[in-house]
Amino acid sequence: MGGRPDGPVGGTPAGPGAAAGTGPAAGAGSEAGARSVAGAGSAAETGAKAERPARPHAAAVASLMLGTALVALDTTIVATAVPQIVGDIGGFAVFSWLFSGYLLAVTVTLPVYGKLSDTFGRKPVLLFGIGLFVVGSLLCALAWNMAALIAFRIVQGLGGGALQGTVQTLAADLYPLKDRPRIQARMSTVWATSAVAGPALGGLLASYAHWRWIFLINLPLGALALWMITRHLKEPVRSPGRRGPVDWAGALSIFACGGLLLFALVQGGVAWPWLSAPSIGLLGASAVLAALVVRVERRAAEPILPGWVWRRRTIAAVNLAMGALGLLMVAPMVFMPTYAQSVLGLGPVGAGLVMSVMTLSWPITAALSQHVYRRIGFRRTAALGMGMAAVILFSFSLLPYPAEPWQAALIMLLLGGALGLFQLPLIVGVQATVGWAERGTATASVLFYRQVGQSVGAALLAAVANATIAARLVDAPVPGLPTALDDVTKALDQPGLVSRAAADYLREAVAAAVDHIFLCATGAAVASVLVLLIVAPRRFPVLPEHVEE
Repeated sequence: MGGRPDGPVGGTPAGPGAAAGTGPAAGAGSEAGARSVAGAGSAAETGAKAERPARPHAAAVASLMLGTALVALDTTIVATAVPQIVGDIGGFAVFSWLFSGYLLAVTVTLPVYGKLSDTFGRKPVLLFGIGLFVVGSLLCALAWNMAALIAFRIVQGLGGGALQGTVQTLAADLYPLKDRPRIQARMSTVWATSAVAGPALGGLLASYAHWRWIFLINLPLGALALWMITRHLKEPVRSPGRRGPVDWAGALSIFACGGLLLFALVQGGVAWPWLSAPSIGLLGASAVLAALVVRVERRAAEPILPGWVWRRRTIAAVNLAMGALGLLMVAPMVFMPTYAQSVLGLGPVGAGLVMSVMTLSWPITAALSQHVYRRIGFRRTAALGMGMAAVILFSFSLLPYPAEPWQAALIMLLLGGALGLFQLPLIVGVQATVGWAERGTATASVLFYRQVGQSVGAALLAAVANATIAARLVDAPVPGLPTALDDVTKALDQPGLVSRAAADYLREAVAAAVDHIFLCATGAAVASVLVLLIVAPRRFPVLPEHVEE
């Protein structure tokens, strides 16, 4: 499909006071016109003119936040109950797929739901996603073994994919550009609260009730969300536009390609070596399916992944930058808890606190970011945030050995603040450059590439960590070290398995591995900044909005 050019789209400037501190008034295609204006819609809306309600009802906002809480709580609440789950139904060797399977399902369905929401509306897709998530939760609570639980977690993920992208899109539909940071900050607060409360809630339910309650609790929450959304959420009225056939062939090919690629990335280096026949075969098959996706989408009348997603510099640059964000986030989210326990000697609760402080500063700077990007623009604000993140990530490698827990916590606090300044301006900026009929696809595209970056980062950074530790174990000056990588954390968690000198050497090896991880994350942050400065346009081509105020 052809796309709208990235230059000005017509209309009139909002006036000199349209965006405080932005200098002389620019055309409607620049960020100086980011304040709400009354005017015509855009060609991107297929001739439809979006009408907004004057102010979304508080209950509608609460329903979106509740829907967000369903998916935000899910991973953290399940992680705490893994020992009880494994003790009851077995499956220790494959329990990691409780998370990998869910993440895979969410990731590969994001672009599909994005396109469906552009075709049929946000509300039907959101209701379907919550319903499927609740059904998956009920099935998980009834699971009789680990294989069944993993399968039902994938069903949950199929619903979670609809929730993640559609809630973000609705936030842009319901609020004018100047108010979007407020609603997005509320969504970020839900994620932050869930990151802190989820492990505690999961532990309480697993310890004093039963692990099945961590899934059953989703039933009343989901039912309440369905009722509130049905009753209170009113989508902006739009004139009916052209509705082409649904690209089911594209959806299936994207699902197959993404699923196979993510499966290869999750299992590579864990279930089999990277250079083994399974890894090469899966990655090769993924490449073949990727070519099939391109062929199918080029021929589709209404493709799930339309070509304009990459032909427009703004969206292409944001996709790449968000992919880098997903990659670098693996360092603090996956490897910081290991560092806190194995190197700093903290318990699981202390390690969780060190990691969770990042979720406290993130929504605060996200909420304040509007005051920055209204003055200097979306691109510069995001580049500033990621530039700060690069410095903070690099500073981790400068910590002394052994570091103090407060030093690691301070780095996480500052990192959350920097990334809050990076992510929200890009999401809001991309949503402001497209009309209603393209907003779901554009939002899902951004979230999809962030998820893919996270999957690639998990595989890449795990390989870096394993290579660093393996190199330290070869010809080590200390006797009695474990020979297998899997035994390193076990030796550190259980005093007495190795000598004190060997334990100290292993801690230094783990610290060196995490240092290398954060250096790689620094490289991803620098790459993200370069993409924004080189690929992204200096000013995002913001569309005028038709708003009732």
